[in-house]
Amino acid sequence: MSIDIAWARTELDRFLELTELRPLDHSPGDVIVFSTRKITRAAEKDIVASAHVVEQILDRVLPRWRDEVPRNDRVNRWYQHREAAQRATVVLDRDAEIRQRLGHDAPQVSAATLHPWVWERARPLWQGGHFREAVTAAARKVNAETQNKLGRKDVSETNLFKQAFSQDLPKPGQPRLRLREDDGSDTYRNVHRGAMAFAEGCYAAIRNPNSHEDGLPELPEHEALEQLAAFSVLARWVDSATVIT
Repeated sequence: MSIDIAWARTELDRFLELTELRPLDHSPGDVIVFSTRKITRAAEKDIVASAHVVEQILDRVLPRWRDEVPRNDRVNRWYQHREAAQRATVVLDRDAEIRQRLGHDAPQVSAATLHPWVWERARPLWQGGHFREAVTAAARKVNAETQNKLGRKDVSETNLFKQAFSQDLPKPGQPRLRLREDDGSDTYRNVHRGAMAFAEGCYAAIRNPNSHEDGLPELPEHEALEQLAAFSVLARWVDSATVIT
């Protein structure tokens, strides 16, 4: 689902207005008191409410804003949020233009559009720059949700998906996942054979090395996103599949 740019811009603009610093006016009656102290334009409760929405916009538009945008709480508690909101505004306004002008106008994958099993589990680690761990966490989540759907805790990962997508008839304690109705066609057989092989590849070639090999360098962000996308495909298949017993 694409972001509603007009709505996001409105929320960011409102937050910037609420958190704007203005001089503290504490002059009693006709007495003028000069002070260098400044306060935010809005009350703290209103800013906190706005920040709850803005943080979710920032997570979508600038996933690493908490690490990449500097803090300066001595100036303003909301300094980091304000700078991130200003950057996000530029992204929303000019990202398409910049990519077109610089020759990078190809479609982009947004982590926020991945299957919820994948992104919601990966997001906290991802935002901290722990891309390899984020992929591993997503793989574990897809495995756990598949176990839950089939009611199985006795097998996991590669063996779980081999049995889940097996074209054999279900057995007691071994239900199957079906991506389409069995019409006896080659397409039916190919789909399930492919899903089984794809799942095995995800866990054998992505999840296992990430989890079991020490000293691996951090994954580049774009490679980690590609790996998350692979698990997102698998998650959607599992989520949409019919369980037969």
